[in-house]
Amino acid sequence: MNRIKPLALTAPIALSACNGTPDKPNIVFFLIDDYGWTDSSVQYGEQLYPYNLRFNTPNMQRLAGMGVVMGNAYACPVSTPTRACMMSGMNAARIKVTNFTSLEKDKPSDAIGGAPGSVNPNESDIFANPEWNHNGICPAAFRPDSARLGLNHTAFVTPVVQLLKDAGYFTVHAGKAHWAPAGTPGTNPYNYGFAVNIAGGSNGHPRSYLGADNYGNTKDLWDLAAIQNMVEYYGTDVNLTEALTREALKALDYPVRHNQPFYLYMSHHGTHTPIQRDERFVQKYLDAGMSEKEARYASMVESVDWSLGQIMQWLEERGVADNTVILFMSDNGGQSVGSAKGGEDHTQNLPLREGKASVYEGGIRVPMIFYWPGRTKARRENVPAMPEDIFPTLLDIAGVRSFSTVQTIDGVSLLPTFLEGSPIDRDLVFHYPHQWRVEDQEDIDFLSAIRRGDWKLVYRMHTGALELYNLKEDIGERHDVSAEHPDVVQSLAAALSSRLKEWDASMPIVRESGLPVPMPDANTRLSP
Repeated sequence: MNRIKPLALTAPIALSACNGTPDKPNIVFFLIDDYGWTDSSVQYGEQLYPYNLRFNTPNMQRLAGMGVVMGNAYACPVSTPTRACMMSGMNAARIKVTNFTSLEKDKPSDAIGGAPGSVNPNESDIFANPEWNHNGICPAAFRPDSARLGLNHTAFVTPVVQLLKDAGYFTVHAGKAHWAPAGTPGTNPYNYGFAVNIAGGSNGHPRSYLGADNYGNTKDLWDLAAIQNMVEYYGTDVNLTEALTREALKALDYPVRHNQPFYLYMSHHGTHTPIQRDERFVQKYLDAGMSEKEARYASMVESVDWSLGQIMQWLEERGVADNTVILFMSDNGGQSVGSAKGGEDHTQNLPLREGKASVYEGGIRVPMIFYWPGRTKARRENVPAMPEDIFPTLLDIAGVRSFSTVQTIDGVSLLPTFLEGSPIDRDLVFHYPHQWRVEDQEDIDFLSAIRRGDWKLVYRMHTGALELYNLKEDIGERHDVSAEHPDVVQSLAAALSSRLKEWDASMPIVRESGLPVPMPDANTRLSP
């Protein structure tokens, strides 16, 4: 097996020391896929948990030792909604992108419903699909041609990347895009304002991480999930995470040499399925007694940690590290069903409950670290953060104070919190009106939630039940205290209903009545 020659990390050049300015720093947004809150040695909670001790993540640990560790950062339950929120600044319920988009246009990804063209035409005994923007988001420039392009069930937005580009940033996309299906302009990173696109398209995961498999571009493996534009690495033993990192750093050479501030969106497919070995790291986990599946996943975690380290090293060796902001995050909670990662289902994110596709904490609470050299002090911060906050935060970092958008911005800049610990007083809303898998998972499917302070209300659309948890006392959401606090339940149910009504949020259709599921405050039945 041939291996690509390692990327040479060159010494600083004179021009690079001037790259960017204090009010327009370089920005690296490092996003990991399906990466759980406890899937590293970094302590995001009030204590280290057993799963924190399973993974070797020295570069994440180093970043955490210099920056702000956000212990209450949130994403959406699944990928595309989070990415749409980040690109648009809107809450997923308002933008009506509440599930992941399919590989192809006009094929809703809902696991149930029997809608024409559905990926999975199975039926639920209770619900049919909600109406939602299953064709994802699209830059507003394409709205005048939407009829000609057949862009229905699409949300048109002013992309944050375009605003950064307009402000003088050299913009690089590397890895997973997944804002929209193939056959729409929204699938192409160039249309959002990226000057460089490395392998981004409609796929939500790779067909393979292995260079030996051509990343899915073989006769036996190929489908639309195969990773494109990485021919240089075909037939080698270079893992996809490594290949994307190397290509991203090649792309950054241009803005550094031309003294232009850059924005790198390093959007890894890891640690999404398929769970495959990174041979550079797997043996140590096998030697430690992990099962093959557990070791595979651990090697993928270390692979993305290696990528972070390579980028940090490159910034230092090119002389631009002191003027580069790094924002580190995951797009949703870790996978917890199926056996791909090993272990017993619904235990992979402990102490958090459930995982990906759930509005319980294991599905939405995610790692986040922010580092601005010379401006952040190492600490852990518990102010909650939402994915829609990324839009105004990036613009705030870039010094973009005046801009216009076609959409309403729901997020707020996290920069005052990162730099000064400023609180943010608001309710947090999560909405997943879908069935994720054909096998109905009652703690994953058809749920909404609202968090206010330490209180969190979960609305079960299946039954109309309302559950209440105190996250400060019960981070695992094991003790429903709704019966003891009916006034809190009533207040949060009214607030959640008000927000969903204001946003005209998508709701599943009750098959028996043909009507949408009632709002939480119309069904204030406390949980047993």
